[in-house]
Amino acid sequence: MSVNQQSLDPDSTTDVEVVTDTEEELIKECEEMWKEMEECQNKLSLIGTETLTDSNAQISLLIMQVKCLTAELSQWQKETPEIAPLNDDVLVTLGKEEFQKLQHDLEMVLSTIQSKNEKLKEDLKREQQWLDEQQQIMESLNVLHSELKNQVVTFSESRIFTELKTKLLNVKKYKKKLLITLGEFLEDHFPLPDGSVKKKKKSIQESTAQLITLHEILETLINRLFDVPHDPYVKISDSFWPPYIELLLRNGIALRHPEDPTQIRLEAFHQ
Repeated sequence: MSVNQQSLDPDSTTDVEVVTDTEEELIKECEEMWKEMEECQNKLSLIGTETLTDSNAQISLLIMQVKCLTAELSQWQKETPEIAPLNDDVLVTLGKEEFQKLQHDLEMVLSTIQSKNEKLKEDLKREQQWLDEQQQIMESLNVLHSELKNQVVTFSESRIFTELKTKLLNVKKYKKKLLITLGEFLEDHFPLPDGSVKKKKKSIQESTAQLITLHEILETLINRLFDVPHDPYVKISDSFWPPYIELLLRNGIALRHPEDPTQIRLEAFHQ
């Protein structure tokens, strides 16, 4: 301590003496407080260990505070306060240390900000690329839209009506041809019963003239199916030859009514 005091100027020596006096006074006050705490501790030790109640909870709290202060005082007594010499070299050294710490903190902040900026640049580049792609798609769609607008062909109503009328006539001709072909096929392969059949089955001796051909039966079923689609069933009359009805039912061409077996309908092959 004497070496440091000799290196100081007169004003610094005076400051050191004041600090020394203050330290001695603080030590004296601590010693007096320590003596008072020892006396309190001795008194408490004479009382003995008793279970504390709510009324003397404050005493327990004071004892804990005394123990904490005792430990703190013991720690302070072990340490010797060092008074730094108040010269320019020490102040410069302390200033350099503070500036170095501040520089290190600022460098860490700068590094963090730079890394964030790099990430933001990458995100911006990616978003800009996506925007360019979307703009190219939009330009292509606009060009395609313009081309389609220029390629619009206007059709007159008369031309459309003429085309539909022509298609309808062709369908009717084809339908008529199919019906004629079907009729010829049925007349050749499914004729009405002749005289030999009458001899074998006497039950139709007088009703042979009233029977209708298989072609007429099918035509009746077809007309009923398309004219009254909600009720396509036809009543089986005496003019329907039973073998033909059985033929249509067995081959799945006609269906019998689920509740009335005397009614049949044509299978809806067009659905």
